[in-house]
Amino acid sequence: MITASTVTEPIDHTDAADWRARVAHAFSRAAPYYARRAKAQRAMAERLLERLPRHADNLLDLGCGPGDLTAELAQYYGENCTVSGLDLAPGMLAEARKRHGASAIWLCADAADLPLPSARFDLVVSNLAIQWSPDLDAVLGEIHRVLRPGGRALINTLGPGTLDEIGQAWARPTALLEFRDADHYRRSAHGAGFRRVEVSAHTERFHYPDLSAVMASIKGVGAQVARAGARLSRADMARATRRYEHLRTDAGLPVSYHLLSLDLER
Repeated sequence: MITASTVTEPIDHTDAADWRARVAHAFSRAAPYYARRAKAQRAMAERLLERLPRHADNLLDLGCGPGDLTAELAQYYGENCTVSGLDLAPGMLAEARKRHGASAIWLCADAADLPLPSARFDLVVSNLAIQWSPDLDAVLGEIHRVLRPGGRALINTLGPGTLDEIGQAWARPTALLEFRDADHYRRSAHGAGFRRVEVSAHTERFHYPDLSAVMASIKGVGAQVARAGARLSRADMARATRRYEHLRTDAGLPVSYHLLSLDLER
C-alpha cells in the first residue's frame, strides 16, 4: 500500500536529523531497483554530460546513488582524475561498490556537512539530489568550500511544477516536495560566494503505460519519504486512476519534471 503522504503531502523539515534519516532509508531501500527504473534520472543526467569541461583532476559526484554516473565520469576523465562518489544512503553506496568497485572513492555523508577538506575539487557534479536537502544554503556553501578557486559545479535539481500530474491524480496541491524556484537557487548560490551563477530551466516529460508504472518510477528510485498517515484504499486508487486517465496522451500517462540546471564557478 502507498501512504497518502508518499505522493501528496509537503514534508515538514523541522526535524532535520529525522528528515535525513528517512531520506537515507527510502533511497537505501530503492537501491537494488534504481538503475532499471531511473529512466527520467538518466535522461536528465545527459544534460550534465553535455556541459562537462574537458579536463578534471579531482571530481566529486554529490548524491551519486548507485554510482552509474560516477563510473561514467571516471571513465570519461581517465586514470589521472580522482573521482569520489558521495551519498547519504548507505544502501546506495553498497550498490555502487558492488556495481563499480574501485572506479571511485565511495563516501557516506550529508551534502550539507561534507567530511572533505577545503579547495579539494576542481569539479562537482550532482544530478537530482540537492532538492532533498532542507538547507540549500548549507549545501551550496559546502560545495563552494570544497571547490578550488576557478572550480565548477554542474548541478541538476527540480523546480516547481515537477510531478504536477501526480498531484492532480491524487487531487492534492503538491507532490513529494515543495520545490524551490530558479531565483531561490540564484540567491543561494550568490550567497555562498560563487562568482558566476547560471541557472537554466527545461521541462522534461516522460510517459508510462499506467498509474502503477508511474508510481513504480518514483518509488523505485527512492523518491518518497514515508511517514505516518492514512493509507490509500482501493477506492482511492481507482479515483486517482480515473483522474490520471484524463491526462493520457498517445504516448501514455505523462510525468513532468521541471529541470533546473545550475552552472556555478567559484
